[in-house]
Amino acid sequence: MEKIKRKVIGEPLKSSQIKHEKFSIFRGLPILSSDAISSVAYACEEILIVLIPVMGILSYKYLLHVTFAIIALLCILIFSYRQTIDSYPNGGGSYIVSRENLGVMPSLLAGASLTTDYILTVAVSSTAGVAAITSAFPSLLEFRVPLTLLIILIMTIGNLRGIRDSAKIFSIPTYFFLFITLLMIGVGIIKYLIFGYVPTEAVKTQMASTAGDMTLFLFLRAFAAGCTALTGIEAVSDGVANFKAPATKNAKRVLGLLFAIVVIIFGGVSYLSTIYHTSAGGDRTVISQIAGQVFGQNSILFFVMQFATTLILIMAANTAFSDFPLLLSFIARDGFAPRQFAKRGDRLSFSNGIILLAVSASILVIIFKGENHLMLPLYAIGVFISFTLSQSGMVMRWVRTKAPGWRHKAFINGFGATITFITLIVISFVKFQHGAWVVIILIPSVMLVMKRIKRHYTKVARQLSLDNNYFPVFNSNAAKRFIVPVGSLNEAVIKTINYAKCLSDDITAFHASTDEEETARLKEKWDKYEMGIPLVIRTVDYREVVNPLVEFIENGNFRQSKKDMVTVVIPQFNAEKWWGNILHNQTAMFLRTTLLKRRNIAVISVPFIIENDYASGNMEKVMEEYTDKDCFKAKNNCCDKQDETQETNKLNN
Repeated sequence: MEKIKRKVIGEPLKSSQIKHEKFSIFRGLPILSSDAISSVAYACEEILIVLIPVMGILSYKYLLHVTFAIIALLCILIFSYRQTIDSYPNGGGSYIVSRENLGVMPSLLAGASLTTDYILTVAVSSTAGVAAITSAFPSLLEFRVPLTLLIILIMTIGNLRGIRDSAKIFSIPTYFFLFITLLMIGVGIIKYLIFGYVPTEAVKTQMASTAGDMTLFLFLRAFAAGCTALTGIEAVSDGVANFKAPATKNAKRVLGLLFAIVVIIFGGVSYLSTIYHTSAGGDRTVISQIAGQVFGQNSILFFVMQFATTLILIMAANTAFSDFPLLLSFIARDGFAPRQFAKRGDRLSFSNGIILLAVSASILVIIFKGENHLMLPLYAIGVFISFTLSQSGMVMRWVRTKAPGWRHKAFINGFGATITFITLIVISFVKFQHGAWVVIILIPSVMLVMKRIKRHYTKVARQLSLDNNYFPVFNSNAAKRFIVPVGSLNEAVIKTINYAKCLSDDITAFHASTDEEETARLKEKWDKYEMGIPLVIRTVDYREVVNPLVEFIENGNFRQSKKDMVTVVIPQFNAEKWWGNILHNQTAMFLRTTLLKRRNIAVISVPFIIENDYASGNMEKVMEEYTDKDCFKAKNNCCDKQDETQETNKLNN
């Protein structure tokens, strides 16, 4: 398994190499901006899904109005996050900004919101990528769930290889999508304005059946649906620490480039949807329909566009793989998530966070059967909660610090907080019955789990603290009280007893008798090989050995006080082949699990490796080694006085 891991993930990196695992502008733009860039692949379609059933052919008139409103909100967010980057050069995500300026509960709300958002990002982006594939190859529709899971697996492996390797692997597809999309927008506009292309009749007839009136509520519904185009904007400010020096300048440049790209592509695709009259909600995506009319339905460029769209949607998932583990590491360092998520893996990535993200997203894909339209209503709420908290936190920071120019900076962040909060209310109201209620329940549940984890760590720290003024008194006699559980007498038990003799002279062997014949054979061997330590036998009626051992230890006759330390030394079978362990009962594991829950009981496992001779069936040769009484006697004297004297001399020297 280790060899396979090394081939797939790569060789471990030294901690000192972390400085090389940083993004340049060229690498950072595709990795941290792909989520926002990819949103154009489905944001326009989500707007049309709301408008077309009511407005019919008039939907295209109001599509651009909704698009302009979303771009205006994007502009506000970009200006706000530039200030966040300046203030938090080590990463200023909503969690950190809220923690430092708003308090614990708002920071947990931000952390829970971003956690659900990143998981949904992977699930939505990968399913949307598969939707692009099935638009070009409808025969693959029935395999969309396995295809989505395969994409998530590939993304997971790529990110486990580390920041630099993942950037090399995943940056090219983003630039490829930018090139082919700009080409499609340019050719599409020229084809319509200069060559007078008219949309196909098939598309026109889909729109002619209905024509209603635009209302404020309908506009807000369409605006809420299209706000999925704003997902991923925060990723750059979250990942400032991942940029090469000067990190702040590089991050702000990437944020500016991101703004320009989203405006051009989102605006361009919306305009093409207007002039080419694309439909929405069917088996073919809006991008697919536009590419089919611009490049030709069966042209090479059409299939290239579908391939590029698939790749950029997958890259959107990669944004979550870059930011979520980093966010989780911050939360874990504060004690609100398991500490394992704060540790870097072999390749200097937060591998535990990457694996958690992949597993969680895969579960969502399976639950929703690979249908991204069902998950999108859950998507934007977490995003706008984090937007609102981040901007509000920055307002409090400016008011508190009163840095130069704080008034106009506070106004920018305050205006952003107000707009994003209003948008959050609209999205929550509009999408509540479409599934948004799940997120409204899920986020507080995640916050509750975080608080429980923190409570556990606080309790542990309090009990371990030396401030309790409690120092256990060492008792040399009580501390050397050892017990060896014995089922039968064999080489593993002999090795365990010998090890115990190296540590203490006060050793007791314990046997829980469930079979009279087996116990009789044990007594016979015990006397025959002169083990030299007492054997205590307890008859049990219910064929279990754990509780009788615990009862014997707790018995007042064995130890004078419950504060006396008792060490249980357990023989542990380990096969060289992994499947060999399945063939043995797990008594040692059950004993260890139960005993470690008791105060003043220590557990030592003495491994006994079952070598190839056992596995290959040469049992006669092995048994001959250990059936001689002299052999047992020889092995039973590993810690004689001479050895102890030699060891003492070595230590003194």
